[in-house]
Amino acid sequence: MGNRGCLHDAAGRLTGRISTTRAWICCLTAFRGRRRNLMTPGRYTELFFLDEATALAAGHRPCAECRRADLNRFRTAWASAGLPGTRASEIDAVLHAARRDGPAQRRHIAETAALPAGAMILHKDHPALLWAGRLRPWAPGGYGAALPLPPAPVTVLTPGPVLDCLAAGYVPVLHPSLG
Repeated sequence: MGNRGCLHDAAGRLTGRISTTRAWICCLTAFRGRRRNLMTPGRYTELFFLDEATALAAGHRPCAECRRADLNRFRTAWASAGLPGTRASEIDAVLHAARRDGPAQRRHIAETAALPAGAMILHKDHPALLWAGRLRPWAPGGYGAALPLPPAPVTVLTPGPVLDCLAAGYVPVLHPSLG
């Protein structure tokens, strides 16, 4: 589950805002028995992702409360990649600068051979995950059958600093459809 701040109004309608905070976090859907009413007025808007690779591609990072161990692994990879700062607020500032071009998601072109496992790309105008040397088409219910990596350069969805963390050894929590 993701959090980008309160993106809905008092009636529970989405406002069209992309975020209200620089801290885009990825949380557990169950933690310490807590219960939430979705889209509670004045509270953060719950965003749901297939898995962590999907959340990372959107520019989120692990939560410091419910996913502390994952955040610590992410911080270790962040430092190993030579990225600046390891405090959550420092990571958020770098990710904030890397994930958006105005209202649009920042994307870039790269060769698949240069991308780490866990990166999300566009393949035939649809998202796909690079995993175990193969391409796994993304769908809301899980990943499709493995395909060969495309030979040409691809459009990369995952922000650059997250790619650096993946290359430095961070392994995201993945949907069970990957087997």
